[in-house]
Amino acid sequence: MTRRGVRGAGAVLVAIVLASTAAACSDDGDSASSTASQAASAASSLASKGSDVVASATAAAQDKMNSFKDGVNASGDVKAGAPATDKDGHVTSKITVKNGTDSSQSYAVQINYRDPNGNLLDTVVVTVDDVASGAAENATARSNRKLDGNVETEVGKALRH
Repeated sequence: MTRRGVRGAGAVLVAIVLASTAAACSDDGDSASSTASQAASAASSLASKGSDVVASATAAAQDKMNSFKDGVNASGDVKAGAPATDKDGHVTSKITVKNGTDSSQSYAVQINYRDPNGNLLDTVVVTVDDVASGAAENATARSNRKLDGNVETEVGKALRH
């Protein structure tokens, strides 16, 4: 595994832990910044474990996807647009979800960012809620960190629920 791939997976893990922690409510008096700092410290420690980080990041994304109960494979309903780099150096991709069912549906979409050699650099899960029957909705996937070089995006998994 390349050094870049390990750094990318570490950043994914940091972002996942931070997002999960920041979204949680705390009744024990910890401030959001204290909780985020603790999460960043824990994620940083995990990132130092090398190639295990990629497996951990992938597992975290899978856990997020698994949280969507009764999800049905909807990869055919989702398209990822060409990657673009925003002003902050993060890679974005327009995600289009087309609901071909006869009722309103919500979608969870895992977007993978890879280098030209296929190494995983980052992964994010985007949700698109309440897409009307027969309608298409757009969302934007944004990498958790700055990514350099030629980055490719792909739909890793898509669930309709």
